[in-house]
Amino acid sequence: MSALTPLVSDQTRAEIFAQVLTAGPISRTVIAQRLGLSPSTVTRLLTPLIEDGYLSETGQQSATGLGRPQRLLRVNTEKHLVVGIQIARTHVAAVLTDLGARPLLRLEHVLETLEPAHVLSVAADLTARLIAEASIADARVLGVGVGVGGHVDVADGVCRSAVRLGWTDVAVAAPLSAATGLPVVVNNDVNALVIAERWFGEGREVDSFAVVSVGRGVGGALMLHGVLHSGAGGLAVEFGHLPIEPNGPDCACGNRGCVEALASSDAVVRMFREAGGRPDADYDAVAEIARTGTEVERRAALDAFTVAGDALGRGLACLCNLLNPGLIVIAGEGVVAYEHFGPAMTAALERHAVSTAARDCVIKVDEASETLWARGAACLAIRESVRARLA
Repeated sequence: MSALTPLVSDQTRAEIFAQVLTAGPISRTVIAQRLGLSPSTVTRLLTPLIEDGYLSETGQQSATGLGRPQRLLRVNTEKHLVVGIQIARTHVAAVLTDLGARPLLRLEHVLETLEPAHVLSVAADLTARLIAEASIADARVLGVGVGVGGHVDVADGVCRSAVRLGWTDVAVAAPLSAATGLPVVVNNDVNALVIAERWFGEGREVDSFAVVSVGRGVGGALMLHGVLHSGAGGLAVEFGHLPIEPNGPDCACGNRGCVEALASSDAVVRMFREAGGRPDADYDAVAEIARTGTEVERRAALDAFTVAGDALGRGLACLCNLLNPGLIVIAGEGVVAYEHFGPAMTAALERHAVSTAARDCVIKVDEASETLWARGAACLAIRESVRARLA
């Protein structure tokens, strides 16, 4: 890079593409205004994407009605494909998407074991099947994005710790790339989800917001000024492991009283059973019992959801007091029971947030389907491929 070439971060390079993806057709001038860049810098950075067929010019307009009309840019969604994979405790889900992360095909495989070699073999097989089953014509498969629930070293493509999978220092990117012949990028699954929310979901028009996922685990991710914030070592927003109850139940991470130990779907089921609820009930059943069960079991279910909601609300208050976000998206399979834990969550947030921190923050609920989780992983692959072209 020439000493005279303006330095632009990798994140900003990816955000330039995201602007075209989410707001296109859009002019170079508008992109420059939104990102605080010069039009010449935007033109220079976008040229490789046009040459490689990621973007094309379409139509023209003048934003002010004066001066020369400007060419508009759009994403050639049909020219390139990516694969997104979510590795969960019970299964691996995979989607094939176009360059706009629109799902074209989806496959899922139930896991018999969580042994890393087996899980990655399943992921490679699903990738091969998706590509074989798709009618991709002249489209090119750019790569694979993988979301894992745990601490991920993105640079090395290694899952440093995934408690629920029983993984420690498991290489993901290198072996999966070798098996598929494609570039692979891996990240925490909620980080993948926050990118999907930024591009297509509740955060589409918001530059800074957080996502909190609720399910068998509880996680978090943060978008700041359009940039994914991962922290020094990839551990930013470990929301589920905020220690909020010193004498609380043991958490899978080895500590006590974490948000996850009180608010996960497993925690709700455990509390329900400990209160005398039916021993074979899963989370969905407990949610239904809270609606229509007998008085005794209904009370036990509602009490469990109240404890979970209170824990989530105290965790959200910590997030609001630290960062003062304008939006927090509550996502994940656990939100099917939001009607039961939401009131306690909101009350605890308002009780523990300082000054106007709770009022400043809008809470939105998005029941992220398995397709959205894997779609988020596809966004990782799209973003990484674009960054590589703009390097």
